[in-house]
Amino acid sequence: MKQDKPIVDMITRFTNIINGLKDFDRKFTNGELVNKIFRSLSEDWNSLRMLIENIKDVNTYPLEELYGTLMMYELNNAEAKEKTWRSKEEINEPPKKHIALKSTNDEGSSNTNMSDEELDDLVLLVKK
Repeated sequence: MKQDKPIVDMITRFTNIINGLKDFDRKFTNGELVNKIFRSLSEDWNSLRMLIENIKDVNTYPLEELYGTLMMYELNNAEAKEKTWRSKEEINEPPKKHIALKSTNDEGSSNTNMSDEELDDLVLLVKK
């Protein structure tokens, strides 16, 4: 299985192949099917595979339950990776730049010293 493909695609493909082989009177035990699925998983799934093999009897483990377990594991991994990705993105985000203007207060200056033309220019500047 390719790492970027969802597990549902692998399950669908696996089911189609097995059903095709059943048409040719090829019979598989439940243990064989579970082991074939385990062999097709990438190394990212090793921890789950080992957990299932140690806890459950592979020969009697229902395929439907295995499919559900694989889908839940993939969903949980995707959520964990997304949270990790978001936190890394926030860490790597450059700091935001803030602009501050310096304010001065001259007691001797007033708007009356400005000409009408300068006052119009100031109004246009503020409107922009």
